[in-house]
Amino acid sequence: MSLHDHHCVNALNATARERILIMDGAMGTMIQGLGLGEDDYTGHGTGTPCTHATDLPQKGNNDLLTLTQPQAIEQIHYDFAIAGADIVETNTFSSTAIAQADYGLEAAVHDLNVEAARVARRALDRATAQDGKPRYVAGAVGPTNRTASLSPDVSDPGYRAVTFDGLRLAYRDQIRGLIIGGADLILIETIFDTLNAKAAIFAAIEAFQAQGIRLPIMISGTITDASGRTLSGQTPTAFWHSVAHARPFSVGLNCALGAGAMRPHMAELAGVVDTLTCAYPNAGLPNAFGQYDEGPEETAAQLAGFAQEGLLNVVGGCCGTTPEHIRAIAEAVAPFAPRQLEKEQAA
Repeated sequence: MSLHDHHCVNALNATARERILIMDGAMGTMIQGLGLGEDDYTGHGTGTPCTHATDLPQKGNNDLLTLTQPQAIEQIHYDFAIAGADIVETNTFSSTAIAQADYGLEAAVHDLNVEAARVARRALDRATAQDGKPRYVAGAVGPTNRTASLSPDVSDPGYRAVTFDGLRLAYRDQIRGLIIGGADLILIETIFDTLNAKAAIFAAIEAFQAQGIRLPIMISGTITDASGRTLSGQTPTAFWHSVAHARPFSVGLNCALGAGAMRPHMAELAGVVDTLTCAYPNAGLPNAFGQYDEGPEETAAQLAGFAQEGLLNVVGGCCGTTPEHIRAIAEAVAPFAPRQLEKEQAA
């Protein structure tokens, strides 16, 4: 079957040449602010009751809210869009059979992904009807809570809690649902283990072939310690060389660090990648209570520094970032040109 590229590709590439694209902020932070209880998560108090049977508690299963509290999730997407986001992520960070096993909801995976893309699309269409700005749904593919490269058992280094094929199949089901629901891009994010990411890339290619359409892929790793490496031990440059074969729309970093600590790693990436760069840091580092204290102006000022240095093509926020953060970031980076690709400079 011949693949056709998603209709958004040309428009996205054209806009990315003109300005820095804006992503949304933290879905989890916004959901926390709603103060929902168990009955809200299952939809048995308010909302739409969950039709998938499970005996396990659901509080904390944020992805389930796409099905049980769709209006609340749509409103969060809409608020980020109106704040300035061009690209908004679906509420699917944990919508694989592997991650949903913790909640006994493996059977809900297809519905979670299809509906998440549709809910995001509704929110973005509503925002676009208001101001005429085109916006894009990024199907969010999280890392799962297992790692293919490392053993969770210190006494048995050869043990693996998941196989490459297990990851590939779980990701394929997720990405297929996102495509059916109408996602414009696939965002493989918060990558702590590059082998997991490679399974997701493989799964995306398989899903594209099955659906007859190729979506742009965004890839975002996470640096987890002071040595500037991912959990599976790669520097940003090594990470890029491991995923470059996917010819991604963008490569970058998110989560784990605030903007200040992320800056040298983004500078390293910007110096080696031949595609767009993307950064969406946390609102600083968490305090003793796990809360993020960095305000919109502070986060935005640091990211304006990234933009001024020519490190950015796409920028947004991760943990702790609200629509106010995204509005401030969008305004702060607006005066600066996007990072130029070498092939553009040569032309």
